[in-house]
Amino acid sequence: MPNRTLSLSPARPSRAGLLGGPAPILISSVLWGTTGTASSLAPAGAPAAAIGCAGLALGGTLLFLISRGARSLHAACTRAERRLLLFGAPAVAGYPVAFYPAVARTGVAVATVIALGSAPVFAGLLSWATRGTRPTPRWTAATAAAVLGCTLLVLGPELTAHSTPMDLTGVLLAAGAGLSYAVYSLIAGRLITTHGHPSDAVMGALFGTAALLVLPLVLTLDPHWLTTARGASVAGYLALFTVCLGYRLFGHGLRHTPASTATTLTLTEPAVAAVLGVTALNEHLPATSWCGLATLSLSLLLLTLPKRARG
Repeated sequence: MPNRTLSLSPARPSRAGLLGGPAPILISSVLWGTTGTASSLAPAGAPAAAIGCAGLALGGTLLFLISRGARSLHAACTRAERRLLLFGAPAVAGYPVAFYPAVARTGVAVATVIALGSAPVFAGLLSWATRGTRPTPRWTAATAAAVLGCTLLVLGPELTAHSTPMDLTGVLLAAGAGLSYAVYSLIAGRLITTHGHPSDAVMGALFGTAALLVLPLVLTLDPHWLTTARGASVAGYLALFTVCLGYRLFGHGLRHTPASTATTLTLTEPAVAAVLGVTALNEHLPATSWCGLATLSLSLLLLTLPKRARG
């Protein structure tokens, strides 16, 4: 693991490990943190699920077309690897179907925090159940801190005198999105690191197939909003930046970072989403929620800072 290498060599491996793994994942997380705000700018009446699915349909198709080896990956895979692809694509497709309606029901910050806060827990448990990989103390501590931060951020508005009741359906949808995210992150990570397939090919194949799965939903849920300049701009932004570029970077990061760690690192996204919700959408976050964001920052620092530096 990169962390063990870091503890043996003081200089170059540390820098390589940071740039090879966490950096692309953190950049992709910043891009994903803008999805809730971007989707809220879609034309009034645009179905929430259709917004996310449109971004996935366009971005997934583009990612498939520009990714070398994506078209031939299926032929190069064994039967077991094809099974992983078969499970991974619906998990990718399930994320926007659950996440964007959750945003519409609970708000940008809450939906993002629940989805991303639950994903590392799901990823750790699934990795333990399927591969017998016990969570490390470092990952457990960082994830526990991240979950605590997410809890403070979510419950912060509930602790104020003028808060609105939490939408249970929205919370369940957001948690379902977190499970979908954990599943396809683990599958992509296994195909890339364990089976040695190129990250571009794996992400292109998963998202290209998912694009086909969500396309009927986009066409069924009143696609008229896509013909407006505002709707096309929102869908184009989601496709280019949050899907195509974001997941290309994420796949590159998975070459050097375990999926359970990667899903914890992507908790940068709730911080970005919460700040954007406050600054761009005039959402209110009390002091308790800001303390949650600080706790999230400490958990990310715990994962990304070399052991020797924390010494």
